Amino acid sequence: MRKQTACKSYKIIIVVLFIASFGTAFGQTSLQPFNLTAVRLLDGPFKQAQETDKKYMLSLDPDRLLAPYLREAGLKLKVASYGNWENTGLDGHIAGHYLSALALMYASTGDTKIRDRMEYMIAELDKCQEKNGDGYLAGIPGGKEIWKEIKAGNIHSNSFSLNGKWVPLYNIHKIYAGLYDAYAVAGNAKAKQMLIKLTDWCIDLVSNLSDQQVQELLKSEHGGLNETFAHVYAITGDQKYLQLARRFSDRSILNPLLKHTDALNGLHANTQIPKVIGFEQIALLDKDADWAKAAAFFWKTVVEHRTVAIGGNSVREHFHPANNFSTMTESREGPETCNSYNMLKLTKQLFLAAPSNTYLDYYERTLYNHILSSQRPEGGFVYFTSMRPGHYRTYSSPQESFWCCVGSGLENHGKYGELIYARSKNDVYVNLFIPSILNWKEKGIQLTQQTRFPEAENTSLKFNLQNKKHFTLYFRCPLWVEQGKITVLVNGKKISTTSDARGYASIDRVWATGDVVDISLPMHTTTEFMPDGSDWVAFLRGPIVLAAAMDTLSQPNLTADGSRMGHIASGPLLPISEAPLVTGVKNTLADEITLADQNSLTFNVQNAIYQPKYKSLKLVPFYTLAEKRYVVYFPYSNPETLPERAKEIKLAEEEKMKIEQQTVDLVNVGEQQPESDHNFKGEQTDNGIYQERHFRNGKGWFSYVLKNKDLLANKFVLIYSGKEKDRDFSILINGVPIENVKLDGAKGDVFYTQEYHIPKELLKTNVEVKFVAGQGSAIANIYEVRLMK
Repeated sequence: MRKQTACKSYKIIIVVLFIASFGTAFGQTSLQPFNLTAVRLLDGPFKQAQETDKKYMLSLDPDRLLAPYLREAGLKLKVASYGNWENTGLDGHIAGHYLSALALMYASTGDTKIRDRMEYMIAELDKCQEKNGDGYLAGIPGGKEIWKEIKAGNIHSNSFSLNGKWVPLYNIHKIYAGLYDAYAVAGNAKAKQMLIKLTDWCIDLVSNLSDQQVQELLKSEHGGLNETFAHVYAITGDQKYLQLARRFSDRSILNPLLKHTDALNGLHANTQIPKVIGFEQIALLDKDADWAKAAAFFWKTVVEHRTVAIGGNSVREHFHPANNFSTMTESREGPETCNSYNMLKLTKQLFLAAPSNTYLDYYERTLYNHILSSQRPEGGFVYFTSMRPGHYRTYSSPQESFWCCVGSGLENHGKYGELIYARSKNDVYVNLFIPSILNWKEKGIQLTQQTRFPEAENTSLKFNLQNKKHFTLYFRCPLWVEQGKITVLVNGKKISTTSDARGYASIDRVWATGDVVDISLPMHTTTEFMPDGSDWVAFLRGPIVLAAAMDTLSQPNLTADGSRMGHIASGPLLPISEAPLVTGVKNTLADEITLADQNSLTFNVQNAIYQPKYKSLKLVPFYTLAEKRYVVYFPYSNPETLPERAKEIKLAEEEKMKIEQQTVDLVNVGEQQPESDHNFKGEQTDNGIYQERHFRNGKGWFSYVLKNKDLLANKFVLIYSGKEKDRDFSILINGVPIENVKLDGAKGDVFYTQEYHIPKELLKTNVEVKFVAGQGSAIANIYEVRLMK
């Protein structure tokens, strides 16, 4: 993300910030966060989101979440488990998230109903662990059998499976994290004991495996296991856990980062971010400057080159090329909420180790525009937030949807107080402008922050102290603040302040009860183009992304069903050629956006709109829009090339929309979630990337199940690479061979499509497409399988 403005006295180059962060005194952070128990939210959008989340937590049946754990431990189930991802292979993952969410929400609210629910979960999980007898605890279907295979060195690992199971290491990480949070955040001693037992089980699991074999395990998505094992080291002081954390650090990701090399193109984004959180945690505990630099480099690369205005990243869960964001504006599957959840965890770590406004600017931007907007006001979480103009978001069904982003969503809205404030030994830091009360009991300091930000461009800080006290109040001078216009009043009198190299202004004095600090936060409207420099523009007011609501098409799945792909907003796409196009002089385009209503941050945009039918559009904060089709990024043209730009968009879109309208189902082959969504199975098969496109091939077989709703499709299309030759394989539909394919490389180094008709007698609502290598040959690289009318 590029920044347009800074405080007048903020004189620092971003590169310097990162050099400074590399020099942190590792082993302890520069600033300390306040425990969530010390911060209480006051009325405002964050408090409202917190209450919505809490209500949802209490509506869930803990016994249904616990059912996979009881089943795998051989205990009698009280009720059946939940459905969706909770009974199709990722069984038990939500219970781990739920335990973390309960710990965070209890710390944030003090609600004893939440505490009681957490303690019940721990007591029941303890019974499961005791019954297992060896410290093991998970809900993975048939998990005990695969761990026996792995312990014996029989490892079959790829990006989204391990020994035939759906990412079991990722799954078990959730209960590790839940136990840690129950202890570290909510103070449950039993959870600590259970966590240590489970970690000892893992030590035994890999005790006879070589480091190379452990790295083979880590080809499969495994969450932040290295971070958790580092936490266990921190709470026990036992070096064996630090050694385990290092063993569970994926060298294929770490090594390029150690060289400050961006090798992220095509990688599954949220598989990588938790690994880097672990690198940073290990660096802090083991005073490893190189690993800390690697983590900071990853953050810098993702934030500056792979992140859109709302703070999110990736398309269809994968990092696209940093120099080509075209898929971001075309896809219905934009930034994933889990990615931002984990990027904020990493940002918090890096900020506390080396405080700077750069980290907080990103944290604030993402908190408002992605995290806050990812929960519907009446409940339900978002998986993908599309950046395609005119598309929409699908929300989870409270008792039916149990995706990964439901798990992280449960946590997101219960920890808003984690970084509003921070502290050094004696001083208070105000980082975010969110209405709240800070109670620093050890120092006898209570600070109440009253603000209507961003609707009001100021905040007020009032002190209540046991005794007069001398300390320094630091407050953040945001990078987005209107240049040179920030003002500060102490007890009604204007004072002069300057910001330091970290981006903080300070007031050093003897404070007394009743002292009030009023801080103005003047904002102005800015534009932000896509990071690749392409002609797509977003508008912001300070850190707040503005968007236009468009309800031009109906939305068939605003609330998801329980289907495997229910999390995708699968309704019709609005042709980009019909989206509002803005025009004007690029460096003064923001001046065309005029404030219509300060109280709701509503803006008129007609002066910049090209098409007459969109002249009445209004821009409002994106986080206030729900159940709407919307535009965050507008196609842009300068006035001189406007006709050519409009024609170019129209021609490019016509062919894409023709294909889209004919498509019944689609597999983006080689990509983790699309393959999993389509019931991928296979043996002796690999996936990879060629010319920035994912593929799958193999010397055995692989298959997908596509949905042929209403039997509309009667053919499918495959995308091949024209250079491949000496490939001989068969294509089967629902078990019946329909084609033998032989490729000779005659088409050269191009991607091309090949169409295959499905015999009428094989048409079903579920169409299994299977590829089988010929004797002594191999399946070609398959880049896409598209079922079509």
